[in-house]
Amino acid sequence: MRACKNCRYIIYTDYKACPKCGGELSEKFSGMVIVLDPERSEIAKVVEVNAVGSYAIKVK
Repeated sequence: MRACKNCRYIIYTDYKACPKCGGELSEKFSGMVIVLDPERSEIAKVVEVNAVGSYAIKVK
């Protein structure tokens, strides 16, 4: 698994860049949030996510 340094989206395949924003990927990240309904989710608002998917809390 890798996480984007820009948007924190978690990728489960061997992409070279983030498919959402084109940002650089890192294997070093901590925490994970899975967002299913970003419009109603309080957690999605706190971590500033507006799309369905898996996101890292912190990417190094």
